[in-house]
Amino acid sequence: MSPRTAAILPLPDPIAASLTRELQLFAMYRVLEAGLLVFLAFSPLAGIISAPDRPALAQTAGAGYLALALLLWFAARANGGLSLRQQAAIGLIVDIAAAVIAVHAITDIATGVSLLLIINIAAAALFLSLRTGLILALLAAMALALPQLLAAMAEQNGSIAVQSVMLAITYLAATVLTYLLGNDMRSSQRIAQQRGEDLASLALINELIIRRMRAGVLVVDETNHVRVINEAAWLVLGKPAPEQRNLGKIAPELSRRLWHWRNRKAFQNTAVSLASDAPEVLPRFTRLSSNDGLALIFLQDTSMVSRRAEELTLATLGRLSASIAHEIRNPLAAISYSAQLLEESALGDTDRRMVEIINTQCQRMNSIIQDILGMARRERAQPEAVELVAWARRFLVEFRSTRAQGDEHIRIVTRLTQLEALIDPGHLHQVVTVLINNAINYGRLPDQPARITLALRQGEHGVPIVELIDRGPGIVASVASNIFEPFFTTSESGTGLGLYIARQLCEANQATICYEPVAGGGSCFRITLAGVGSLARPHRTGPDTAAVAS
Repeated sequence: MSPRTAAILPLPDPIAASLTRELQLFAMYRVLEAGLLVFLAFSPLAGIISAPDRPALAQTAGAGYLALALLLWFAARANGGLSLRQQAAIGLIVDIAAAVIAVHAITDIATGVSLLLIINIAAAALFLSLRTGLILALLAAMALALPQLLAAMAEQNGSIAVQSVMLAITYLAATVLTYLLGNDMRSSQRIAQQRGEDLASLALINELIIRRMRAGVLVVDETNHVRVINEAAWLVLGKPAPEQRNLGKIAPELSRRLWHWRNRKAFQNTAVSLASDAPEVLPRFTRLSSNDGLALIFLQDTSMVSRRAEELTLATLGRLSASIAHEIRNPLAAISYSAQLLEESALGDTDRRMVEIINTQCQRMNSIIQDILGMARRERAQPEAVELVAWARRFLVEFRSTRAQGDEHIRIVTRLTQLEALIDPGHLHQVVTVLINNAINYGRLPDQPARITLALRQGEHGVPIVELIDRGPGIVASVASNIFEPFFTTSESGTGLGLYIARQLCEANQATICYEPVAGGGSCFRITLAGVGSLARPHRTGPDTAAVAS
């Protein structure tokens, strides 16, 4: 039941298809007319109705008309090189010529042929331009009426002349009316086609939106058959087979709740896991309409709700903490300044020890405030192409200059002379600073200096990777899963915000940070950055290059 996206196939032109079908019907009608003329020319029974005045001409005209009619019918079915307009014009000319010859060969059918030709003229007007249709209609009227007009003039019979004029008006009116009707029909078909394409596009857009929704969506009919399912619901239901569409077999518990909801039975709608290794979801039911029996089911992942609540809580807590930190900073600065002045006075050992404790705790509180403000004031990332090898060397020099020299050993290790990544350099500086400070404080063995390695390399598909490795005791597995959570710390002096802020900064730059234990003892924090395309190609050298700080 893996969801599939229905592509919009190119729709055939309904107007062209409709006109082709109408031309084929018109050609079949012409074959019927030709068959009737053949019957009048060849059948011995036709003499009872209307005997041909010129049998040979009638037979020749009937056979020729039938042959041309069949040829035009095959041409209409084959949809060959001639356009619909050309086929209609040629067919109407053949009809007019056949009608004139038929009237000349069988004079008694003149009135019937004139009436039959109205249909031919009107049908041809659907395909022809108005000008061409009027010209051919006038030609047909003149061709049929001219012999009768000549006879009327010889016999001085005015009624025949009036009939000829009325016939011409009928032909012209049929042409105009059918042409206008055809235009309206084609306009309506164009509107219908456009609306059909718009609906198909909207259907595709709706399906894509449903597929991309994080919440699971299902549509179930009255027979408990799943009509629609998006990818999120498919995963939550345990990836059922495509042919499996019965909700009772896919998710019995969900089917049971749906039955209670349909029948207005009371039930406890709590979060439930619908498949093994699937997250808990909270089903929500609604009816699509009052008469189709379709039910729409939303499967809201409770973990997403929890994460959203956690994000809102952290945002609120961050704003509150920042406000408190601002209020604490001013008195803290006064305390620290007073302690420094007091330290310059003549104090005994005990008093000097007390002042030292005050300064230490002031520095600790200032560090906590800096972390809280850093979490609350995190600026939007402004990533740019950063050459990591040169950046790492500059960072190490700056880090040494701003920190009191300790017994730690820090080195940069890479096989590359150039490695570019896309990241905000200020954010990268802050992340690496947090990791190095943690390694100095916690990543060392007792009574031994911290040994820290800043490794630069390329991962799979050439992505740039920065690793901060120490040779300390490592992190216990039960603790490692929580180290990036806010305010989580195992140290009495830590705030639990450093690694959380580091992770947030990495995510803001489309990077990831993770912890990996090191074989033989130690920790590795791996930062996977976004590459800069072809600029991230390595420039290989021989041995590793390293900068060592004692």
